Amino acid sequence: MAKTNFQISAEYWVARTLLTLYGALPRPLAIGLGRSLGRVAYLLPTRLRRTGLRNLEIAFPELSLTERKRLLRGSFDSLGRLLGEFSQFPRLTRERLRQMIDYDRVGLAHLRSAEAEHRGVIFLTGHLGAWEILSFGWSALEYPLSFLVRPIDNPRIEELIESRRTRFGNIAIDKKMAARAALKVLREGKTLGILSDLNTQEREGVFVRFFGKLACTNAGIATLALKTNAMVIPTVAIWDRKRKKYFFHGDPPVELVRTGDHVRDVELNTARFAAAMERMIRLYPDQWMWIHRRWKTRPPGEPELY
Repeated sequence: MAKTNFQISAEYWVARTLLTLYGALPRPLAIGLGRSLGRVAYLLPTRLRRTGLRNLEIAFPELSLTERKRLLRGSFDSLGRLLGEFSQFPRLTRERLRQMIDYDRVGLAHLRSAEAEHRGVIFLTGHLGAWEILSFGWSALEYPLSFLVRPIDNPRIEELIESRRTRFGNIAIDKKMAARAALKVLREGKTLGILSDLNTQEREGVFVRFFGKLACTNAGIATLALKTNAMVIPTVAIWDRKRKKYFFHGDPPVELVRTGDHVRDVELNTARFAAAMERMIRLYPDQWMWIHRRWKTRPPGEPELY
């Protein structure tokens, strides 16, 4: 059911007020309050908490319930931190961002190689760590990039969020109309960021293993990479507790598989991308967004998991 104008306006003013209030605070206080909000959200007996624990049961069956709860607390804490950081976007300077961020020199070397070859680059990323900082910080410290977005169901909030994300020149591409624009970006040797870790409808994805369980995964990333020969670099922005900075972690590029069978190639490469994302999550499990129903879409005949 479509939202009424009243609902759209009410949600917008709540979101704008929250971001404005947090944004007016010193950054440490905004982050502290965001983390506190995350901790409170973890304690509430909501569907999000139940989903998080179910996902952790699927992904880490060997862990105790106590350990899964610890990871879920960390996930809520990470989301709260990101809220605090996002509220600061309108006033963060390039100089401040440079103080907040460290690069993975190994991953950066692969990217520089792609730039020298004038190849398009896909930042294969996900809802791990501070994904908003990844694209925002990159545009401020390096160069603007394009990124695919799935617009939320409130256009006024979407406009508010997009204005902050694109402050340093980033370009948001609506996933519903992405094919032509994304191909153009990559064929021109530019960079495209794609969040690859969301549940996908069967008509848009293929089933590949993710933490040992079949998960319907966006097939469009593999299609884009195969058509453009783009370099696919798994990349995330992680909060490093020891450094007290964000660490842009980039893995070596995922080599594309080409068998001559396009359908098979899409499936094989999608599986490789999912495995790369899983590896990142296993490195930083308390910073992934476990509250998303990642395994919601099931193969025909399989029971629901939630």
